[in-house]
Amino acid sequence: MSLFKKDPLQIIAFQTYGTNTHFYAIGRAIEDEAIDLSKKSLWSLLINTYKRFETDEIKHTKLRITLADGRIFYTTTDKNGYYKISVDVEDLSSLINDEGWLHYEIRYENEIRGRKINHDNKFPGEMLVPSTTSEFGIISDIDDTILHTGVVSKFKWRLIVNTLFKRAERRSPLKGAAEFYYKLHRGSDGKKANPVYYVSHSPWNLYRYLEVFLMKNSFPKGPILLRTLSNFFGKKAIDEKPQKQKEIIQLLKMYPQQQFILIGDSGEHDADIYIEISQNHPNRIKAIYLRSVKHKAKMLRIKGLFKNYKSTPVLLVESSEHAEFHARENGFIV
Repeated sequence: MSLFKKDPLQIIAFQTYGTNTHFYAIGRAIEDEAIDLSKKSLWSLLINTYKRFETDEIKHTKLRITLADGRIFYTTTDKNGYYKISVDVEDLSSLINDEGWLHYEIRYENEIRGRKINHDNKFPGEMLVPSTTSEFGIISDIDDTILHTGVVSKFKWRLIVNTLFKRAERRSPLKGAAEFYYKLHRGSDGKKANPVYYVSHSPWNLYRYLEVFLMKNSFPKGPILLRTLSNFFGKKAIDEKPQKQKEIIQLLKMYPQQQFILIGDSGEHDADIYIEISQNHPNRIKAIYLRSVKHKAKMLRIKGLFKNYKSTPVLLVESSEHAEFHARENGFIV
């Protein structure tokens, strides 16, 4: 926040997912720190990174959500400015477009004295409702699965450099990843709208950054599911599941009739998470694709995990072409 004037207010509505009879929306009410993506100097990159993490939240504030047919819902932000609404509703099918997206508007219910609210206090939100004709859902990790991150680098220095010193539009996707995901999205006949969900251990502060990366590199549009900074730095109970795993389990519960393809990398814990999910939800996972990483010890561990694993087809892939060949052989894509 400026020392001389107060920043205007905004609401960032994260893309979510739901059904014809269940509305689910999450996001955050914060001050607009005026992150300028057009400036490309090193100093500007550092300033933008600082602004992403030094947020001024609008806490305990009532918000109003309006659907295209006039239906209204209310929610209130928590102490960190986050809001969440999950409610059963009457049929939403008439509000959903051909790609499965439902659009809504969210606003501050009341004017806040002495504060400007951007965009005339009207902020867009979107919720994905998978088509009944979709064949499967795709759940993908982001870091080192579609985005060169450097999670497995020594002391994670590449991860730090890539996050702090590179603009989203200059980040490199893994070769062929966007094309492969688009083919999965379009399915076995090239005409489907199979839903794509992106999950990551990154905090919500990087939501806009990752959204720009996915859009600039032509990945299929889909909800980006991250975690709060308190979860990022806080201690977890010994038996508590990682946030990424919780998100995947919630997707399985939201769509009990849907099968999924899980895509991740061999660098961190994707393999362990995916095995447990597949074992606990038999017949729900069509395939697991794990991108190989340049780390001998990690690759040996992953190969050992899957040596005698037969429940779900698992492929350790060196390239997108390798995964694409398997997907085509199994009828997932044209």
